[in-house]
Amino acid sequence: MDWEFTEDAAFLALCDAFRESGESSAMEFLANGEGAFHFQDLAQNAAGEGIDLSESSALDEFQQEVIDTMEKLCQD
Repeated sequence: MDWEFTEDAAFLALCDAFRESGESSAMEFLANGEGAFHFQDLAQNAAGEGIDLSESSALDEFQQEVIDTMEKLCQD
């Protein structure tokens, strides 16, 4: 993936919300309302950057990359 999503406003908002939630698992956070909302924004921005997430395997891969990155960068 050529797009650096960690600089996207939706990812930054996702990180902030994750920190504020007190949730320890990024996967669990993405499964709830607020996390899912921010992830949807990020996925839409990815599509706007030309990233094709229409295939479920591509979406799963993107989601896992976001989860891994959240657990590295977004926890205090």
